[in-house]
Amino acid sequence: MRLLLVEDDRMIGESLRAALRLEGHAVDWVRDATAADATLASERFDLVLLDLGLPASGAAGAPADPAGGLTVLRAARARQDATPFIVLTARDGPGDKVTGLDAGADDYLVKPFELDELGARIRAVMRRGAGRAEPALSFGGVTLDPATRQVTKDGAAVLLSAREFAVLEALMQRPGALLSRAQLEDRLYGWGEEIESNAVSVYIHQLRRKLGPQFIQNVRGVGYFVGTKPGASA
Repeated sequence: MRLLLVEDDRMIGESLRAALRLEGHAVDWVRDATAADATLASERFDLVLLDLGLPASGAAGAPADPAGGLTVLRAARARQDATPFIVLTARDGPGDKVTGLDAGADDYLVKPFELDELGARIRAVMRRGAGRAEPALSFGGVTLDPATRQVTKDGAAVLLSAREFAVLEALMQRPGALLSRAQLEDRLYGWGEEIESNAVSVYIHQLRRKLGPQFIQNVRGVGYFVGTKPGASA
């Protein structure tokens, strides 16, 4: 998934970005409300992790605004932006949580938290957004469990790298839907990460080798999908 992290604390931001990238997510990181607003207005993300106490801008010495994160969230909802938001904050009062959820947050997690819990909440929010109750994705004899990061084919375990898993998860979330090379690259790489020109083709080739040559199809010049679609070629 492609995530936007909005966090002004450098140490927390660096730690979260590194941990989430190890999980196979593409993570972009901004540190103030102005940058968050501009980024959300111009780019698409699967989910946003939002701190509440943000400086208005990245100007040196700019004080944190206690309502900065809420302002970002409310502005996104006012634009009819339905991107899921998880608030990450040290504010643990019941009124704080109610305010965040009423402003449009999909979940609210109090710092400090365990990375395992954050991962579980990300998966739960994404399931709700997709209208799924079951955690696992299944299609054509292949089952992918985002919680355990396990993949099986006809009941047998299949070992995947983090980025192979990310590509497969993106495709299995919407069987039959075409995802372009650029869309898959967005799921794999954050800002500043070098994108190899043939990376997606390599991961698709590796997945076909492990799951069967027909499991992932492509429409030439358009994109890739799992499922069956007229006009597709392997």
